[in-house]
Amino acid sequence: MALDLVDYERKAGAAVKAFWLKRAAAERKQRESGKVDQGERAGVTAGKNMDGFLALMVDIVRANGLAHADIHRDRAMLTLPGYFRPTKLWDLLVVYRGELVAAIELKSQVGSFGNNFNNRTEEAIGTAHDLWTAYREGAFGEQPRPFVGWLMLVEDAQGSRSAVKDSSRHFPVLAEFAGASYLRRYDLLCQKLVREQLYTAAALIAAPRSAAETGAYAEISALTGLRTFVSALAGHVAVQAARLG
Repeated sequence: MALDLVDYERKAGAAVKAFWLKRAAAERKQRESGKVDQGERAGVTAGKNMDGFLALMVDIVRANGLAHADIHRDRAMLTLPGYFRPTKLWDLLVVYRGELVAAIELKSQVGSFGNNFNNRTEEAIGTAHDLWTAYREGAFGEQPRPFVGWLMLVEDAQGSRSAVKDSSRHFPVLAEFAGASYLRRYDLLCQKLVREQLYTAAALIAAPRSAAETGAYAEISALTGLRTFVSALAGHVAVQAARLG
């Protein structure tokens, strides 16, 4: 089966540029208004920083057989039922002929790595566990498992690449986490999210602030690289397109 990856590398570079430019614009707007959030929040409260990646996912879906599917990006259309809570808001939903084809979550982390890594981890695990339990209980009707994706962009900086020490007074941390940087920890998280079948694919992208001009980004491992993610999405979409007609 030939998959169309829609020149994803070029589009990902443009998405990285847009991410940093939109953050800078949001920070500038807040400074001009005199209402400035603390830390890095000024760059995220305006939202839409990851829209370039959403557009890439939409292109993948349309190019691999589901151009006529309902591809939802508007907030009012992005909720799915949960099991432990009534609903969960996603970043992108693909619905075709009454079936949930794909649900994708996009996250980013700029600065404050120590404060937010555990929060991001708990969110990712909890979101997936809630969705699959709801699926098991028939919340989406009788249908095959949907594609569930999690994509994370992390600032490529000294703070995200430096070794981190942990204190566990009663039992040692797992060996792979000992001295691991936050980028390495996110990489391990993504690998384990897929290995434990919590997500169909999980990707990690590292991009420095200078990427606002270059669009440059790095991947930490092939298992969590963007090509693996978009290939998995394209393959799933193509199979469902062939099945549903």
